[in-house]
Amino acid sequence: MTPDLTDEQRAFAAAVADFCHREAGTREQRDALAPDGGRHSQPLYRKMADLGYLGAGLPEAYGGSGGGAVELCLFLEETGKALAPIGGFATSIIVAGAYERFGTEEQKKQILGGIAAGAVESISMSEPGAGSDVAALSCRAEERDGEWLINGQKTWCSNAHIADHILLVARTSGSGHQGLTMFNVPTDAPGLTIRGIDTMGGKEVNDLYFTDCVLPTSAVVGEVGNGWKQLMAGLNFERLVLAALMLGTAERAFDDTLAYVKERTQFGRPIGTFQALRHRLADLATELTCVKLLVYQTAELVDANPGTLFPREASMAKLKATEFAKAMALEGMQMMGGYGYATEYGMEQILRASVISTVYGGTSEIQRDIIGKTYGL
Repeated sequence: MTPDLTDEQRAFAAAVADFCHREAGTREQRDALAPDGGRHSQPLYRKMADLGYLGAGLPEAYGGSGGGAVELCLFLEETGKALAPIGGFATSIIVAGAYERFGTEEQKKQILGGIAAGAVESISMSEPGAGSDVAALSCRAEERDGEWLINGQKTWCSNAHIADHILLVARTSGSGHQGLTMFNVPTDAPGLTIRGIDTMGGKEVNDLYFTDCVLPTSAVVGEVGNGWKQLMAGLNFERLVLAALMLGTAERAFDDTLAYVKERTQFGRPIGTFQALRHRLADLATELTCVKLLVYQTAELVDANPGTLFPREASMAKLKATEFAKAMALEGMQMMGGYGYATEYGMEQILRASVISTVYGGTSEIQRDIIGKTYGL
């Protein structure tokens, strides 16, 4: 079962899928594009930009296609399903929303136009002592002589090492949720050190160290001291982005598992014909359909109600898609046996990508808490 798409939307999804198949359809192609554990290939990314794909969901005034959340989800689903090494896109499109809502015209041209043309952008919130508790942020920005001076440490910053800019959330006054401000920080800014963190998922996250990093007043995004409200305006969109990406990842895990159990023969017959596996695949197919409908129903709500927040639906989509992607990858590895563990077949790559998805962008526990609160609990 698929969402109710227009012919134009279906053609767009098919074009993205075909491109990914040609350019990154094999493990060998993907390894060549992003070697040594990399998750992002800038040459592939630029090709997508030249075809207009990275503008999905961006305004036409800044080089985008003018599409909405549905088109964006189609792009994320297809590239996730293809395991396309364009890890910089998710953070870039999440950052784009903040600039579109709160940035100056000059910032919009720089950031939104840059993303459509193939630039990678990043966002930094987490700190060693502040993860889910954003109110505990301590990285400080002080205004001095008409400039901003940034000092402190950030961590788990995805794609900072390949980004042109970092959307930094720092404390400018007060405590708790009050007094947070967003800044547009070039990654080559003096006083900023970016240091990679090795993870089982590859090279994608970083520690950031700010030591007397000087920014002009024009680096402020939105209003000084209003960063918390600005963050809240974008987190629901971020969760939809991650849900669509993990939907595609889960579909790839399901497709690879299904193909394997149809071909692998034991005891004189394909292993998928044994009831133990046949019933498990039936359950997984049903769950996958539910995830897809939930993601696109949320996207349709976003498109039909511009500016409206959907905390319940967005958190449900993120929770369901990421938890299912992780469960699907684990099931796939189990059904494929030793081959599921081998890099040749790719299921281990899917597992590494999906396990962390229940943590970033708000953990599954935080999503459940948000959903519960929307019911008055």
